[in-house]
Amino acid sequence: MPKELPIVLNPHPILRKKSQEISEEIFVQAEFRQLLLDMAETMIKKDGAGLAAPQVGQNIRAIVVQKGNKTLFMINPRLTKKSWAREIEDEGCLSVLNDKGEIIYGPVARHKKISCAYLDEKGKVKKISAEKILARVIQHEIDHLDGILFIDKLVEKK
Repeated sequence: MPKELPIVLNPHPILRKKSQEISEEIFVQAEFRQLLLDMAETMIKKDGAGLAAPQVGQNIRAIVVQKGNKTLFMINPRLTKKSWAREIEDEGCLSVLNDKGEIIYGPVARHKKISCAYLDEKGKVKKISAEKILARVIQHEIDHLDGILFIDKLVEKK
């Protein structure tokens, strides 16, 4: 049974560390599979669009992303293509809260379109092209794996 995990909050140091690549032999481990299911459950329960492993205290390159009514498990994701065009939209993060425990939002410029290569939960090589909100969420979550928070990228709205 998947369970909801506690969210690590800024300024916890794990949120600023570059996460470790996941080796292939880990895919068969029950604990790893359970972690992915727990991350998906946590994202859904917290009404998030995505969740990165560092946000639940794991220094590994794994993210879960909501795509419509489907959850994508993306292991060792890397952007392979980015559009020149960028878009400024407000973002929030389950790990970045104000003094009242509410999510903080702010404008961030992200690539409008991206392509991303990753391994799925079974270790199969996958590619995805994304735009709009899905592209934004994937970029946001990959930033987490590199120790970057959206508040590091805030811009002025024009």
